Amino acid sequence: MSLCLAERALGPVAVPRQITLEEWDEAYERAGSLEPRDAGYGGLLGRHVRSGNTRLARLQFDNSFAALKLWNFLLTEEDRLRQARLAGKTLIGAMKDLGTVPVIACAYPDLVAFYPDGAWWLPCLLEDNAGLLAIADRLGVDESFCPVRAMLGAFVSGEHFPRPDLLVCSVGATCDDFSAIAQRVEGLGHPVLWWELPQRREPEPGEKAALLPGGARAGAGQVAFVQAELARVITGFTMQCNVKLTDRMLAASIHQANKVRSCLAELRRAVFTAGLAPLPALELLVAEMLALHYCSDRAETLVVLEELLATVRERTGRGVGFHGRDAVRVFWVNPVADLKAMNLLEECGGRICGTDYLFTHALDQIPDDIPPLEALARVALADPMAGTAQERAQRIQRDMRAFGSEALIISRIPGASHCALEGEVIREIVTAAGNCPVLEIEVPSVCDPLQGTLRTRLEALVETVRNQRKER
Repeated sequence: MSLCLAERALGPVAVPRQITLEEWDEAYERAGSLEPRDAGYGGLLGRHVRSGNTRLARLQFDNSFAALKLWNFLLTEEDRLRQARLAGKTLIGAMKDLGTVPVIACAYPDLVAFYPDGAWWLPCLLEDNAGLLAIADRLGVDESFCPVRAMLGAFVSGEHFPRPDLLVCSVGATCDDFSAIAQRVEGLGHPVLWWELPQRREPEPGEKAALLPGGARAGAGQVAFVQAELARVITGFTMQCNVKLTDRMLAASIHQANKVRSCLAELRRAVFTAGLAPLPALELLVAEMLALHYCSDRAETLVVLEELLATVRERTGRGVGFHGRDAVRVFWVNPVADLKAMNLLEECGGRICGTDYLFTHALDQIPDDIPPLEALARVALADPMAGTAQERAQRIQRDMRAFGSEALIISRIPGASHCALEGEVIREIVTAAGNCPVLEIEVPSVCDPLQGTLRTRLEALVETVRNQRKER
């Protein structure tokens, strides 16, 4: 499609721009029958505000139909989960592993996996009107914990996703806050199948090394241990649906997962390396999140990503995009609790050219030349939280060089135990390697009270980079 829905509706010239929710709905109404196939989830973006997602009214959106489809797909996952339940499918709540267990679940014909972890964005999207954080407070999980404590409130309210038939949660080299909250969820009567992800280590003397996706290494003994843990997960799934999983079924699921990852890798590369940003930061963040669990529909996830990639290629081919060619190229570390922060960066003159949102292992290709369960064990061990901050910083450095990033932003997650010192380690390693400005910020679930301060700090970072350009 050469011209997207919004561009056709808003004018004769295909000019990418960011628009408000109100503008989107007006454009949609004018476009009428121009909307292509939507798989049952298309329509006015504004309807999601009426269902409680009030933060959308304060965001700026890409004006392509592909972006509209992305948002509608994201915001209708609860509908798909409830439809799956009505269809007799088994719902698996995968927690904390971020990208591994859903690949196993998708290998079964009647399992649907989703991440209750995603509730950590509900206080942002709902502007905490649902009181999920207040529920967590009453249960003793206060603001000293990271915003994922909203998940506890969601389980108590029962209003934001259907009750899973089984919860699966990784523990060990993961977030201490999350482990504590997941234990509270289990205490509320939600059975959890726990599996352990150990701290990644280098091979011991005489131990065979295993190369992991992303370039890290681990001891072969660790891979074998995680493989056995994932085999326990498979046993739990088999008991739930009475279907025996074969290597062929798992290999087929890995093949499909790699299609999604390949498309997303090309989308990221195309956006990060373009002279003009062909896709805004907010839509790219949402697109990356799809790799975790496919919004409960892997086939449609690939369709959504392919349409985004086609839009990016079409814009790049015409030399059009956002923010101007002088926009500062920023590498962003960790996801933000408030999506508005991504708009704010661009308003201050920056653009995203590289990301590490704590799930790089969900973006890397899964090895397809080794037994499938071993391949997934290696993927799990490639989790940046399973390794050291130094290893994570080294990968960030490599990616920054590859994408031409000029500055680094580390977004600390409020209350998260793993963010206490990691940001400082990453900052020291990156700055020691070259003259790269680094900014550490903390973004709450709704950043409106701090928006002035955040804007000032982001503008200062952008100005620093532009001054450095003049000195070269």
